Amino acid sequence: MSRGFIKEGDQEEIPRVPMRAYLPEGVPNYVTKEGLEALKEELEQLEAERVKAGDNYIMVNFLDASIKLLVDRINNAVEVDISKSNKETVSFGAWVRYNGRVVRIVGVDEADVNKGLISFISPIAKLLIGKKAGDFIELKGSEKITVEEVSFEPMVLTQIINDKPAKASTTTEKRPRRIIEEQPETTVQAQPIEEHVAVAATVKEEGPRRFEPEVNPIEFLPIVNERGNIVGRAMYVELHQGNKMLHPVAHLHVINGKGETTGRYWWHVAFGDTPEKTLKRKMAETLGLSGVNPKLKRQYIRETKAEKELVYVFTVVSEADLPITPEVKEYIEVFAKD
Repeated sequence: MSRGFIKEGDQEEIPRVPMRAYLPEGVPNYVTKEGLEALKEELEQLEAERVKAGDNYIMVNFLDASIKLLVDRINNAVEVDISKSNKETVSFGAWVRYNGRVVRIVGVDEADVNKGLISFISPIAKLLIGKKAGDFIELKGSEKITVEEVSFEPMVLTQIINDKPAKASTTTEKRPRRIIEEQPETTVQAQPIEEHVAVAATVKEEGPRRFEPEVNPIEFLPIVNERGNIVGRAMYVELHQGNKMLHPVAHLHVINGKGETTGRYWWHVAFGDTPEKTLKRKMAETLGLSGVNPKLKRQYIRETKAEKELVYVFTVVSEADLPITPEVKEYIEVFAKD
């Protein structure tokens, strides 16, 4: 056994089992085909080491614990078929060139920023997902990210050595300075921020409360038939690129005691939820309305150039002071047929 597991005086100590890469609770373990194969190869190696460990109970316990963590990760893996992805839009598994640097968006166990492999829950991945070549993202100050190329065919990744680009792809452009630092792997002692949470309808501390529709490009949403039965699932970004896959949404009209509409809100129905369940949760989380029972008014199919939705229209009577909704034309048109 390695001397790393022996205390001074040959007193054996139980080695600490390293945790797997951080994955927020409730977030599916998305993996590429290559990533899943790598996990399975790692399992084979650990199992071989387990056999070699023989009756060394310290090493056996260490390997058994490591294998359990790995098996759990493999069993929960959701392999994403990138052949079905929109080839013009950044999504899971894509190679992306931005600001002269090439990265690939992969699963948490595959991620290695030094090799240009970034986790889909990382800040930079979240900024890139849903974008197309030519799009740019404004950052604080005068900095911005420019998406130069999106590909689902392998590209030469930009490696990082000592936090500086070591080898870019075939581009001859001058390398830009690094804009966003990748987050380090979270240890078991850390209290990580749940980055998978969507850009929710927020309430700012300053000024009036304002509602903004939730956007989470990497969230899986249900695909349904016209009766509302779930027949599949797809990423948010795929459902809003003109694929016309029917997915459910909940519209809420808030009415005061005079019968006047004082607010209109909407949310995507979460995978595995009923429209009522999603609606009640979102009412409590984003509007502060709980203990009230919304009534289903009607349902219909809403279709635009970008998407196709099965809309469930609910009403609720309330005199509460609720977040202000956007007054832009695009937002108002969402409720035109309610």
